[in-house]
Amino acid sequence: MSERIADHLRELLEQAILTGEFANGERLDEARLCERYAVSRTPIRETFQRLAGSGLIELVPHRGAFVRYPAFDEVVEMFEVMAELEAFCGRLAARRVTDALLAQIDQTVAACEVSAAEGDADSYYRENERFHHLIYEASGNGFLAAEAARLHRRLQPFRRMQLRLRGRLRQSLDEHRRIAEALRNGNSDVAAATLSAHVSVQGERFNDLMASYRSSVQRRA
Repeated sequence: MSERIADHLRELLEQAILTGEFANGERLDEARLCERYAVSRTPIRETFQRLAGSGLIELVPHRGAFVRYPAFDEVVEMFEVMAELEAFCGRLAARRVTDALLAQIDQTVAACEVSAAEGDADSYYRENERFHHLIYEASGNGFLAAEAARLHRRLQPFRRMQLRLRGRLRQSLDEHRRIAEALRNGNSDVAAATLSAHVSVQGERFNDLMASYRSSVQRRA
């Protein structure tokens, strides 16, 4: 199974969970999912593994995969840590980024502009993911980059949920532009502060994400 197909299948099942198609604690039926997505059991099981990494699925030996909605305060705590990791990556990247990586970052910003103009949240998310991973790489700290990428994977479903909130694509794009400019100018403080604000969930963002997440959890409660 190609990486692109695997990512698409994960996105589809992730979206089904977050839109409330499955109840918290519900066992996922492999056979039905194979029929629904026209794939064999192997890609479904690989997708279960991926979603287990983000905490949306719990794999129980000899029993199967079960939907797990994390407590909202757990999600917020992960976002708090993610904001600090991103800020640290941005601070280092502003000092260490190469011209080649800057060019790639600019390419992702341009791709995000296209996706935002089309209102395509899924396409935007994929470019957004690439944007952040390039910053992790640009930090020049392999351990930090690995830890940031690991938590990024855990938060994938919820960051995607954020992008579906009204007006968030345009806001996120503006923040990407400011981050890229700070990296280009070598401004560590601005890069760190903008990345932290870009990721954190406070104020209206907190309320919007909480409402969206609560709706998903309660839809099948």
